[in-house]
Amino acid sequence: MTAVAYRLKDDRHSSHALILAALGEGGGRRVLDVGAADGFLAERLTARGWQVTALERDPARAGAARGKCREVLVVDLEREVPAVGGPFEAAVYGDVLEHLSDPLGVMRRLDGLLAPGASVIASVPNVAHLWIRLSLLFGRFEYGDRGILDGTHLRFFTRQTFLGLLARAGLEVRDLRVTPVPLPLVIPERLHGAWLEALHGLAAAAARVWPGGLAYQFVAVCRRREAG
Repeated sequence: MTAVAYRLKDDRHSSHALILAALGEGGGRRVLDVGAADGFLAERLTARGWQVTALERDPARAGAARGKCREVLVVDLEREVPAVGGPFEAAVYGDVLEHLSDPLGVMRRLDGLLAPGASVIASVPNVAHLWIRLSLLFGRFEYGDRGILDGTHLRFFTRQTFLGLLARAGLEVRDLRVTPVPLPLVIPERLHGAWLEALHGLAAAAARVWPGGLAYQFVAVCRRREAG
């Protein structure tokens, strides 16, 4: 939903890998891909048997997503509800909530499109990561082109504030998973090798031990709560 170029994160510890694993095979079920960008995740979901409706604000990105999934709609979710009929058995908010000025409002508007007990998967960066804490200790809070302090991020989440948002959105969190810093994207590809895979695995394990400080992203696997 932004003008920044995002791509699929392929490594097994990434948020995209965790999202795909949590949803599993679609078997013809319907899923909303919220903030679909160029459709990289929608394409993978389609390959797994999901009937994907991709929602994207930017017309150029929506155009790039067409042909990768069942349906692509250009819609500004901060202003309107997409003209699409439900119910959907799942919804994915993959690295998108931090780009919204009112993420709770968007989630509540889309809630009416979801089937009872629908699965909702959401991922956000962790602003309380140790690197950010150390930067603040030295008086630094500088936006960049990507990462936790991506210049397009409007909202910031800790573990607790993320869980609070999901609860207010009427979701029951079944599992909260974490990702490490995406070393395969940080380290130049020419240097990749077994050493990087081992180091990345250690970073993933450390993030699980201390999620509040070493998780790069949180990935919540949720279920829509039944009314009443």
